Amino acid sequence: MTSVLIVDDQVLIRAGIAALVRATDGLEVAGEAATGEEAVDLAAGCAPDVVLMDIRLPGMSGIAALERILAAAPPPKPRVAMLTVYDLDQYVYAALRAGASGFLLKDTPPERLLAAVRQIADGEMLFAPTVTRRLVETFARQAEPLVGRPDTLHGLTARERDVLHLVGRGLTNDQIAESLVVSTATVKTHVNRVMSKLALSSRAQAVVVAYESGLVTVGGDRRPTAD
Repeated sequence: MTSVLIVDDQVLIRAGIAALVRATDGLEVAGEAATGEEAVDLAAGCAPDVVLMDIRLPGMSGIAALERILAAAPPPKPRVAMLTVYDLDQYVYAALRAGASGFLLKDTPPERLLAAVRQIADGEMLFAPTVTRRLVETFARQAEPLVGRPDTLHGLTARERDVLHLVGRGLTNDQIAESLVVSTATVKTHVNRVMSKLALSSRAQAVVVAYESGLVTVGGDRRPTAD
């Protein structure tokens, strides 16, 4: 059973999503919150598998709540999807940078929303990797460099850098496996190791790191160098 925490200050939206979740086999409502503060407290108490959270909340923002939820949660950490009105804005980029697994527009049809919950519960992103790349390229120029930029990836092996580079380019695991002539299972292992070593919470966050570390460049496609 996949448990879902729903966070939105609009009671009709929150209640509507909760009703959909309760009516769906394999899903259950872990809790409902109207503010970021409530979301942080509830997440700590109920340990949801998935959090659906409005990106713009009164008081503590959805992004701040996301950061606190992920920082406090023991593994496996919840997968967080941000609810937003606009699909390309700086708030969405900041959420991906902070570890969100993706985002959903508030006018997403019910069947797509439910499919999205299952999708991120399985560790996937909510949209095509190429969409993530387009979003990251739009805002990567504006982002502050990662602290210690030259050394950000120093703990990765040459093959792990190869994999992160291809993740940053927007390739799926199957496409990465084909490019590197290895099995998809091997790619998954490398992706998991990259995320563990870099303390990343989502694949979307890995795309952001690939750009902000300089492994992938905006408007370019620089291959990683071996250690």
